[in-house]
Amino acid sequence: MSFDDWLKAVPNEITGDSIWKMEAYRLSLFLADLAWHDATKLMRDRRTLDSAGQLYRAVGSIEANISEGYSRGSGKDRARFYEYALGSSRESRGWYYKGRHILSDVVAQHRIVLITHIARLLLKMVPEQRASGAFLHEDEVEYRTEIDSAPALSPDQLVELLQTVPMD
Repeated sequence: MSFDDWLKAVPNEITGDSIWKMEAYRLSLFLADLAWHDATKLMRDRRTLDSAGQLYRAVGSIEANISEGYSRGSGKDRARFYEYALGSSRESRGWYYKGRHILSDVVAQHRIVLITHIARLLLKMVPEQRASGAFLHEDEVEYRTEIDSAPALSPDQLVELLQTVPMD
């Protein structure tokens, strides 16, 4: 399944909502669909049965908190929920890393790169939403992966990531 294939199946009720314009929202919703398949695979092995639920909840929480935050009236409230989404993205990366033995290194690495891109977007969104001028309190971090050692995905790299989606 590629991102373009997935897009064709998303109902108009979702794509017609103003939140659909947010890249972090679209990508986190796509990731949640990928996680459905990944969690199903993890559930087949008794050793990762609990991890499957944790992974699916953490990934689902990214999109849920972005949606919740987007619907808040103040920038401060929005930022708080985007921070929750950031925490869930980091948790999700950890579950994918731990599940790599069942999912495969290729699948896990793909999801980790996609989650890292979503985390970068959230790290930009949080300070932008802070009406009081307060910023996310963490040292500047440059996320790197083995596949992409650049500080951010280029538009071409993102297209490749979304078009070449390993499922096994």
